[in-house]
Amino acid sequence: HGAPGRIVDLVVAGEVQLAFDDRILSEYSEVLQRPKFGFPPRRSEAILAFFRLAGTHVSAPPLAVENVPDRDDLPFAEVAVAAEAAVLVTGNQDHFDFIKDTEIAVLSPREFVDQWPNPSP
Repeated sequence: HGAPGRIVDLVVAGEVQLAFDDRILSEYSEVLQRPKFGFPPRRSEAILAFFRLAGTHVSAPPLAVENVPDRDDLPFAEVAVAAEAAVLVTGNQDHFDFIKDTEIAVLSPREFVDQWPNPSP
């Protein structure tokens, strides 16, 4: 629901391209199984299968950074940098100050959706 759901809609519609590696897929798998989201296992598996098919698998080299607030966020930054992504969408924007010198915009889901162009009818 909300902005994250709209982003998933954009991905499914082919409007937004995902970049990922195995670490990110593993994180998504764990998150989608959390009871608070209420996804049945088959639906979680279908979402991940779609991401694998529609997204771009990236081999991301490690970033030489030391002051990372949460090391679990590092794979997302590494993939974004390796994929030369325009945007990294996260609910933890303050965790990604270490990539502020790149051209990657770090946006919240709401900011991303609000900035997304509306297609003409």
